Amino acid sequence: MSPRQIPAITDDSPHVLVVDDDRRLRELLTRFLAENGWRVTAAKDAKDARSLMAVLRFDCLILDVMMPGETGFELARSIRGGSDVPILMLTARTETTDRITGLEIGADDYLAKPFEPRELLLRLQNVMRRAPQPAEPERTEIVFGPFVFRRDRGDLRCGEDPVRLTDRERDMLMVLSEKPGETVPREALAAKGEASNERTVDVQINRLRRKIEDDPANPLHLQTVRGVGYRLIGS
Repeated sequence: MSPRQIPAITDDSPHVLVVDDDRRLRELLTRFLAENGWRVTAAKDAKDARSLMAVLRFDCLILDVMMPGETGFELARSIRGGSDVPILMLTARTETTDRITGLEIGADDYLAKPFEPRELLLRLQNVMRRAPQPAEPERTEIVFGPFVFRRDRGDLRCGEDPVRLTDRERDMLMVLSEKPGETVPREALAAKGEASNERTVDVQINRLRRKIEDDPANPLHLQTVRGVGYRLIGS
């Protein structure tokens, strides 16, 4: 049997902060998670964790409940005051009230010690999948060939020169440039009242092509997807 291939760790690998006063457990988790493709930073207590969180961004946290000084519950409550970062709580105590307290504070999951590292990894992956993903910033500028379309202003330019657009051409460019490279059905490009008139959309597309294509009969930027619609090739 060939040895298991260890995933490469890159700058895009998820970054977890392990906070536990047990040095041996910190080292075990650091080694195990790194072997499974995670970037790992460890802290011995809440104070140490706060110092790290002030300068580093973490994708999730593993917090021990019972730590000297500030407990994991107290740290989690403080974090939840301003962050939705996924939190997995660890504890040697198995009382139901402790689990409820952790979940009420805002922890995403709770694992009692001792535990199997594989179970911790699976729980960590689950809380990461459930975590809300940050919304991609809305694109304000789309470039295709020598043209730049500013979505925030509805403004099209070829280099420094403005390109005059009709209201319908501007509306279609707004729809086409929302997701460059993706096919937009004809009905999505039709103005109100034009839903059944695909020919009208085709005519307007041809007029727009005459403004942005060197050869409108063989378009490079505004391409036809036969039987479906159109797509704008830009970046």
